[in-house]
Amino acid sequence: MSKGKVLLGILAGVAAGALLGVLFAPDKGSVTRKKISDKGEDYAESLKQKFNEFLESITEKFEEVKEEVSDISGQAKPKTEKEAKTASG
Repeated sequence: MSKGKVLLGILAGVAAGALLGVLFAPDKGSVTRKKISDKGEDYAESLKQKFNEFLESITEKFEEVKEEVSDISGQAKPKTEKEAKTASG
């Protein structure tokens, strides 16, 4: 299972638990709605931060692979040039 799916599952579970906890709290409706709104904003910000970290991680991995491919293709190019010279020469 990927880390992203596990993280998303944990965040969803925490959000559901917090929502149920607030709904069953003995506060007035307006106070409860305010708490739900505040918690929702907190979770949205947390999720946004986690998504940005995930995106950064993906970007770093992409750059690493891009460099590796560039290095490999740079090593293969001289070999093919030698073979082309040998075949035509």
